[in-house]
Amino acid sequence: YMGDMLVQWIWGGFSVDKATLTRFFAFHFLFPFLIMGASIVHLIFLHETGSNNPTGLPSNPDKIPFHPYFSFKDILGFSIMLLMLMLISLLSPNLLGDPENFSPANPLVTPPHIQPEWYFLFAYAILRSIPNKLGGVIALLTSILILMIIPLL
Repeated sequence: YMGDMLVQWIWGGFSVDKATLTRFFAFHFLFPFLIMGASIVHLIFLHETGSNNPTGLPSNPDKIPFHPYFSFKDILGFSIMLLMLMLISLLSPNLLGDPENFSPANPLVTPPHIQPEWYFLFAYAILRSIPNKLGGVIALLTSILILMIIPLL
């Protein structure tokens, strides 16, 4: 059984510690660069060999090439989105923040209105709608499974 050895290798020891956090911080920093590199390699291969035509029919010769036309449009769109993100984050950094972050913390009292971030609210609503813990987990897993099965119908 390799489970214990694998867990210790991922954790960097017998428990979650500073080594674990350092590894996961490094992974979260490097992973976008790995994805970007794989995307660039994919586009290079696609540009060199062309895309596959599953019907076997000849492709339309009137099509324009991906590079430079679509490459420049993608770079322009990415630059505009990056500029907007920088303007929001540099000129008004607290615009999208939670108002609860501005109240002073009291370590002796737990706030009564704790809720997860917006991207976890769907799961929170499903879990809270069913009083049984196991039932809530099953409902959450079922909802995710339904989303995975819908494209196959």
